[in-house]
Amino acid sequence: MSDFNERFSQYAAEFEAVLESFCSKLDCRPQILADSMKYSLTAGGKRVRPVMMYAAGGLLSVPREELDNFALATELIHTYSLIHDDLPEMDNDDFRRGKPSNHVVFGAGNAVLAGDALLTTACSMLVRECYKGAAQISAAEFLLDCAGIYGMIGGQSADLLHENDPTCDEKTLGFIYLNKTAKMLTAPLVIPSVLAGGKYYSELKLFGENIGALFQLTDDILDFKGDFSELGKSTGKDEREGKCTAVALFGADGAELRADMLGDKCLKILEGIEGDVSFFKELVMRVRTRRA
Repeated sequence: MSDFNERFSQYAAEFEAVLESFCSKLDCRPQILADSMKYSLTAGGKRVRPVMMYAAGGLLSVPREELDNFALATELIHTYSLIHDDLPEMDNDDFRRGKPSNHVVFGAGNAVLAGDALLTTACSMLVRECYKGAAQISAAEFLLDCAGIYGMIGGQSADLLHENDPTCDEKTLGFIYLNKTAKMLTAPLVIPSVLAGGKYYSELKLFGENIGALFQLTDDILDFKGDFSELGKSTGKDEREGKCTAVALFGADGAELRADMLGDKCLKILEGIEGDVSFFKELVMRVRTRRA
């Protein structure tokens, strides 16, 4: 196993312990609400966002226990977004991570409520973190802004608005990429910086925005040429739904070229950070070449 794989597995295992503790204490009624929340939280996934947060914390010497609740809140928000994203009124996908989507198992109404519950629970968790000091307030505010109308929600709305839109252009696509996906991959990098007094804030923010855009760009490419057995979700949906994607605007080859350029830009940004950034360099390459 490579050093990257070992570190990724270690960070992921550390977070799984945090998540398991949260799920074991989750006691709400009716039981279907708790079951539907746990179903999506424990349905797999690479835990990329908590892993990135722990890796950034290691780079900046932020103790992991100071990051645990922020990592958990980030994953709760991410999971709620996936539940809602799969709904018939959104991306209408019956599978997530190779398993039936939440609304298929529990019904659309309960899926909406499970997503709402995960989001509000994350907000409550972040409020409790704010009692610890000004840095935690700033970190919580940054995460919620990334998740809200100036981030993921705004990006999702634009994604829906520009379906089958012949005027969709590169500027619009950039807005969707930045807000729909990149903001929630930037937060895990910026939060440790905020808790470390703003160290490498600009560099980590810029890196997060670009690797987030790279992640969405490769997602678009995989939707075009990927395989369900590897992705664990339906493919070809972007074209069927008329989504504004890099493949739609530039073609498959053009999208691949832009992905290469984004990967190079990410690596260039890392050159401005002192310390061991080898994990993040390898992460860029893994995102660029991912198949799932």
